[in-house]
Amino acid sequence: MSRSKNREEAFKLLYSIQINKDTDYKEQINLFCEIENIKQESTISYMNEIVEGVVKNNESIEKEIEYNIKSDWTISRISKIDITLLKLGIYEIVYSKLPYKVVINEVVELSKKYGDDKSKSFVNGVLASIVKKHKLLDDN
Repeated sequence: MSRSKNREEAFKLLYSIQINKDTDYKEQINLFCEIENIKQESTISYMNEIVEGVVKNNESIEKEIEYNIKSDWTISRISKIDITLLKLGIYEIVYSKLPYKVVINEVVELSKKYGDDKSKSFVNGVLASIVKKHKLLDDN
C-alpha cells in the first residue's frame, strides 16, 4: 500500500477514534484492521505510529490548533473531520518531522475528499500557519 493510501487509512482510523472516544484506541486499531481487511504489516505499523503519536501528544496538538485558528473560534466549532485532518497533519509535520509540503498536500487532498467546501482552505491555512510558527520553511 502506498504512503498516501496508508495516510488515508490512518485518517479514517483517527476519525473513528475521535468519534468513539470511550473505546480503547488499541482495540479500535485491531477492529479497524479487521473490518477493513488490512493485513500488511507496514500499514498496520504506520497506523499504530500515527494513532499512538496523536493520542500521546493530543493535548499539545490541540493547543497548536487553538493557537493557529481565529481568535473568535474555539476548537469545539471545528468539524470532527477537519480536527482529525489537522491532528494527522500536525503530528506528521511537527512530531514525525516529515516534509511539510508532502504532508500538507496530502492532508488537503483528504480534506477535499472527506470535508466540506471550506475544509480545504481551512486545513491548508492552519497547517501553513503551524509550519511558519515552527520555522520549518527552510528545513524542507
